[in-house]
Amino acid sequence: MNRYPVTRAKDITRSWHLVDAKGKILGRLAAEITPILAGKNKSYYVPYLDCGDNVVVVNTAHIKVTGRKEKQKIYYRHSQYPGGLKTETLGELRARKPEDLIYKAVWGMMPKGRLGRQMIKKLHVFAEAEHPFQDKFKTASSD
Repeated sequence: MNRYPVTRAKDITRSWHLVDAKGKILGRLAAEITPILAGKNKSYYVPYLDCGDNVVVVNTAHIKVTGRKEKQKIYYRHSQYPGGLKTETLGELRARKPEDLIYKAVWGMMPKGRLGRQMIKKLHVFAEAEHPFQDKFKTASSD
């Protein structure tokens, strides 16, 4: 006999959020996005279900970082072959693939495991202002 309402997967409603990263600081922006993806901003949040919303982040090429991170922050990846460790600075990653800046920052704050991998799929990141989800926001603004 549970007296409290239990959140079920069928009760979850998802909305869309548009975030403009132009001029915002990387870590602070990631800290805003992560709870939305996890659903912690909803009254019916439970830690064992993906209650989060979809988030579209635009203008990631114009994001700011503080201090000397542009040259000193290093991102690592490995090819899984011997000697396959690759390193690049934040500035090099921004020039090559600016979408990964937000993706990597948010992924570092997400829960690891099946649920976190399910939540991160609702993050859509674009380097400039154009994105294919315009219709999601036009219907939401007309309601």
